[in-house]
Amino acid sequence: MLPFEQTSLYIMAALYFFAGICHFWKPKIFLSITPKWVPKPAIVNIIVGIVEIVLGIALLFETTRSYAAIGIIALLVLVFPANIYHFQKARRKGKFVIPTLIRLPMQLLFIFWAYTFV
Repeated sequence: MLPFEQTSLYIMAALYFFAGICHFWKPKIFLSITPKWVPKPAIVNIIVGIVEIVLGIALLFETTRSYAAIGIIALLVLVFPANIYHFQKARRKGKFVIPTLIRLPMQLLFIFWAYTFV
């Protein structure tokens, strides 16, 4: 693996690990952007946090890297409705509209980034 690829991998692993930790550290943030139709949002928040931590760690091992990358792609697709909900909520409140709008197409970049490790 080239140094750039390795750095990219470590950054991605750290981001997902940290994001997973944040689900436990600051759960109110995630619960506030969870769509109303999600059943048992507190439990879903915990599950997503655990999944992100596990996927971040799994990226670091060659034997599990491809599976972790596929898992990250699936996770990004599954949480996309929450990102849309967050944007709609931001637009209604008139706060954080641009950042939440920018985040929507960035999801595709994150998917592509994960795909580079499949």
